[in-house]
Amino acid sequence: MTWNRLLKSLLKTTVYILDQTAEQADRVADRTSEIRDQAKRVLDNAASAIQPQREDHTFRNLVSFAAGVGLGVGAGMLLAPASGVELRSSISGRVKDISDKVKGRVSTQKSATGTE
Repeated sequence: MTWNRLLKSLLKTTVYILDQTAEQADRVADRTSEIRDQAKRVLDNAASAIQPQREDHTFRNLVSFAAGVGLGVGAGMLLAPASGVELRSSISGRVKDISDKVKGRVSTQKSATGTE
């Protein structure tokens, strides 16, 4: 009978040690999960601080562009030195003068055909 008591005592001790080891392993696993989650939060915060999320500014850019065009047209109308008819005739006169000069230079030059 002493061997039975000794064997029972050893088995109970082994079960107790295994049970304590399992509880410690569970506590370590829980603590590891907490540390991992905390580290993930820290890394996410650091990543967002380093490179913030890009916002879509398409509408703001379109409104800014339209406002710039409107201001440019308004400033052009207020600061133009002459009316539209006068400006167009002046520009067409200058273009005609330049084209006449180019035609005159081209007609006075001999064409080099390489057959002479």
